[in-house]
Amino acid sequence: MRVLGIDCGGEYTGYGVVEIHSTGKLSCLTCGAIKLSPREKLPIRLSRIYMHLGAIISEHQPDEVAIEDVFYALNVKSALKLGQVRGVAMLAAASAGLEVSEYSPLTIKSSVVGYGRAEKQQVQHMVTRLLELPEPPEPLDASDALAIAICHLHTIATLQRQRAVAR
Repeated sequence: MRVLGIDCGGEYTGYGVVEIHSTGKLSCLTCGAIKLSPREKLPIRLSRIYMHLGAIISEHQPDEVAIEDVFYALNVKSALKLGQVRGVAMLAAASAGLEVSEYSPLTIKSSVVGYGRAEKQQVQHMVTRLLELPEPPEPLDASDALAIAICHLHTIATLQRQRAVAR
C-alpha cells in the first residue's frame, strides 16, 4: 500500500509518499514542501497547492491520502486560511478518486514516536529511523507529512490484525 501524507500550512505544505511492503518494511518514495509566497494572492497560492499535489498524485499513484486534522490556530484568520489549504488538499485527493483520512496531531505523534506531545525534532528523528533515511527530511513540514503517512499505514495494519483475530 502507498499513502500520500499531507501536512497543511499557510506558508509551507509538506508532502510525503510512503509505501509499506509485504514484509512490513516502510520506504519513502518522495517528500518535500510546497513553499508559498505570502506576497501572492490566496487564490494563486491555493491553485499552486492543488496543481503540485495533483502532480505528486499522478507521478506516485498513492492508494490513499492522509492529512492532519485541524487542532488549533493562533487566530480566526489563520484558522480560515488553514481550512482553505486543507480543503484544496482534500479536493486534489478526491479529484483523483482517492479516499482521505484525517488524524489528530496527538494520534500522529503517538503512532510514530510513542508520545503524543513529542516535539517536531523528535518526530523528524523517528521518521528518519523508521524509513531508514540517510538524513532527516527537510523542512520539518516534510517529516510531518511522512509521519502522517506512517500513522495511516500503522492504523490500517492494526485494523487488519484486529479483523483477522475477530474471524
